[in-house]
Amino acid sequence: MKALDAVIRDRLYSDVVLIRQVAEYIIGSGGKRLRPAMVLFTAGAAGYQGTYHRELAAVVEFIHTATLLHDDVVDESELRRGNKTANALFGNAASVLVGDFLYSRAFQMMVGTDNMKVMRVLADATNVIAEGEVLQLLNCHNADVEIEDYLRVIRYKTAKLFEAAARLGGILGGVGVELEDSLAAFGMHIGTAFQLIDDVLDYSGEEADTGKHIGDDLAEGKPTLPLIHVMQHGTPEQAACVRKAIETGGRDDFAVVLSAIRESGAIEATRKVAEEEAKLALNALNQLPSSIFKESLIQLSSFAVARKY
Repeated sequence: MKALDAVIRDRLYSDVVLIRQVAEYIIGSGGKRLRPAMVLFTAGAAGYQGTYHRELAAVVEFIHTATLLHDDVVDESELRRGNKTANALFGNAASVLVGDFLYSRAFQMMVGTDNMKVMRVLADATNVIAEGEVLQLLNCHNADVEIEDYLRVIRYKTAKLFEAAARLGGILGGVGVELEDSLAAFGMHIGTAFQLIDDVLDYSGEEADTGKHIGDDLAEGKPTLPLIHVMQHGTPEQAACVRKAIETGGRDDFAVVLSAIRESGAIEATRKVAEEEAKLALNALNQLPSSIFKESLIQLSSFAVARKY
């Protein structure tokens, strides 16, 4: 991971000072580095012996960071990882344009692999992520979103980059198609579990732990699984309250919605779905031989569900 950080710093360089400032701020402001770690772990588990996995891990982190910069502008967020968002600090224009720089730098690095399969995986993933962002935008303030619609957004917007990261490790290791697909499935299920827990933490976490304002999803009118659960399993009064909150957005009804979420068992129900995804992820690792890298992937699946931040 230290070697990965060195690659990230090197590839972030630009003659344009503002690009360096914004990119270094967002990259250096923390983050779990789960997606690039997925590349390193799966490459190791697949028997890869070289160093190019660090370059691809950096590509994955740059794509992720670009989506964060754009996301925070779209969502008008002011806090991420306990720090001011880049758009709050540098402005929306700088955030969008530096996000574009990170996307294009990622593609420059991708082309440097001279590996069409790697380029196809990352190009396809980036396109699907963009589709997921638009789907989420369309779902905002829509209280009639079904669970499958919500999961589709997660699989596109969040899980797709996890899936691509895990597949890249298999490609570098030269594994067969079946094992490569299993690694990709592992990434997809872990990414889904990860986002489900993010949605849980928006209604159950501590702001000091999560590093973002609690209730942001409700304020933006996002119909996440805890809210969908209340509308499907809560009392008529609770369902009506949540419906109104989604359709109007804002934080005015946050306390009442939070109470409905807790009383209806929405947190526990969402955690259960996340745990099921983590189990599916673990099952996908059955074909992998034992190694410290496989153990790391197993630990990663546990962290995705048990985390408090």
